[in-house]
Amino acid sequence: MNHGTHDMEGLVVKSYDKVLLLVMLLLLAFGSLMIYSSTSVITPLLAKRNITEFYYFKRHILTVFLGSLALLFTFSLRPEVLKRFSFALLIFSFVLLCLVFLPHIGVTAGGARRWIRLWPTTFQPSELVKLAMVVFLARYMSSPGYNTEKFASFMKPVLIMAVFQLVFLKQPDFGSTMSLAFLTFAMLFISGMRLRYIASVLILAVPVIYKLAMEPYRLRRITSFLDPWRDPLGNGFQLVQSFISLGSGGLTGLGLGESKQKLSFLPASHTDFIFCLVGEELGLVGALVLISLFIFLFVKGISIAGRSKDRFVSYLAYGLTLMITLQALINFAVVTGLVPTKGLPLPFLSYGGSALLVNMAAIGILLKISKGEEEKNVDENRDLKARRLARRNIYARKGFSN
Repeated sequence: MNHGTHDMEGLVVKSYDKVLLLVMLLLLAFGSLMIYSSTSVITPLLAKRNITEFYYFKRHILTVFLGSLALLFTFSLRPEVLKRFSFALLIFSFVLLCLVFLPHIGVTAGGARRWIRLWPTTFQPSELVKLAMVVFLARYMSSPGYNTEKFASFMKPVLIMAVFQLVFLKQPDFGSTMSLAFLTFAMLFISGMRLRYIASVLILAVPVIYKLAMEPYRLRRITSFLDPWRDPLGNGFQLVQSFISLGSGGLTGLGLGESKQKLSFLPASHTDFIFCLVGEELGLVGALVLISLFIFLFVKGISIAGRSKDRFVSYLAYGLTLMITLQALINFAVVTGLVPTKGLPLPFLSYGGSALLVNMAAIGILLKISKGEEEKNVDENRDLKARRLARRNIYARKGFSN
């Protein structure tokens, strides 16, 4: 799908990866359809707030528009620019993350303080943190001083990750804490970091994870995950309703718009549990199509990363691909009861502007990388170094002959 055109010097300049763009557009269409389906039923409570059937859909379309601008912006950036400002982006994301604790700026919802107020909406900085961490890790792991044999090279990014995680836990946001850990360790593993270093930190983290898991509300989530039917009207309610939603869809589903669980039975049916709605209305066939789209996205992202000659660009593509697909995998695992419930949206489908903006920006970077422009820069730098070396040899021979 990548067609090339030749520039004046005979070098091939490829176009962006059209398959990757098509996959993202299909996911966006899937998400818009499901968000409208899940929010088009107006309950008496919503009617009192003057919320119409198009309220959430219009807001989602506005976010898609803003996300498209973010995509075009990141597509216009050269990877070298991201590399140059990687640490600044990390600091900026940390500052935004801390702003959630300030009065009149931070927004509390559902017992958590994870958003900052940006008129006319809110923004969740933890989503930007993931993108910033990917860019930072790509630069760090491609730097000359990075050595996979040295424990110090391993600990520096882990300590930075731990600082962000402490702020996440203060909010509290256990889902972002775990997803940032998965993303960081996955990128370190890809770079060739010794497994014993990764294993040692994971072992040391077990007591911390155990203590966090013993928090009353997290413990209730874990016990309800292990046996949701023990308390189907209490702690296990959401997971039980998720099972009912997925199971009632059968092979081909009840039909678009025909979900019963969205009638105030399944909580978060338009956000974290929107995959259940896909399974109920479009059945196993629809769910498999959706999963296949994420698999295509993963394969295309890894392919783009594997073709890149520049180490920073390659690590960046790997990280962005994992950032999106790992979160999708965790979301699938949550709604099917394979892991305890966490507040993580499904990329490109769930209602929520912050995640959609960041993920579309990530796709813009991947599309830019897929053009292969950094390959031309690598070749030009290699030729420049070769010419300089040749000139030195000529001067050395002349000096020797004189």
